[in-house]
Amino acid sequence: MLSLLNTDELYGFDLVRRLSEVDGMVTSEGTIYPLLSRLRRDGLVSTRWVESETGPPRRYYQTTAAGRHAVRTFAAEWRRFRDAVDTLLAEGTS
Repeated sequence: MLSLLNTDELYGFDLVRRLSEVDGMVTSEGTIYPLLSRLRRDGLVSTRWVESETGPPRRYYQTTAAGRHAVRTFAAEWRRFRDAVDTLLAEGTS
């Protein structure tokens, strides 16, 4: 989620929709909103309210400097983990 918010300011339903478009990412509003609340409490995202023409105001989320740093850190760790798993899989199938 932080990666999506790193490039765009989005509201909760936008996040659910974008994540559902990615193969293998199954999520719902019931899982997104508690996570967004935790990210906000942890200072990784900031929010602002925007009036909506079609309903109640929407809370938009965007990464903070700390959130952008967390995305960069996670991306580096993920690449190392992925490479280690790929190495083990290659060894196990040769």
